[in-house]
Amino acid sequence: MTAATILHTLAARGQTLACAESLTGGLLVAALVDVPGASRVVRGAVVAYARDLKASVLGVDPDLLDRRGAVDPDVAVAMAHGVCRVLDAQWGVATTGVAGPDPDDGMPVGAVYVAATGPRIEQVRRLDLGGTRDQIRAGSVRAALEVLADAIG
Repeated sequence: MTAATILHTLAARGQTLACAESLTGGLLVAALVDVPGASRVVRGAVVAYARDLKASVLGVDPDLLDRRGAVDPDVAVAMAHGVCRVLDAQWGVATTGVAGPDPDDGMPVGAVYVAATGPRIEQVRRLDLGGTRDQIRAGSVRAALEVLADAIG
């Protein structure tokens, strides 16, 4: 399912979407708003690149961040839920991971989690991506759209 199909599906349901991004730094919401008519569905995005913003803005449990780091499936899900709350959307999609050039938070370059949350649903996927920083970020966007598409059905 493409970004356009995702947006058309949500628009037909009268539902909205928000993005919480870390390593993708706005690329995910950019892929969505490239679709004409995206404003009917996309509420906005929060780029929470810094760990403390994941907690203070998106409401991710600071103890979870301290125990497991930012590259974690539960953190990705919490980011998606948090952006729904902050931006008043029914659906949330989130990315968190390591694009490189160096490992971070004890995780190797290419370790990424993408999550989607919606009415009565949570989905999360771990990615182990290779390639350049740009390739890892682009692959994360593609995977986030796939997870979101799976979640919305």
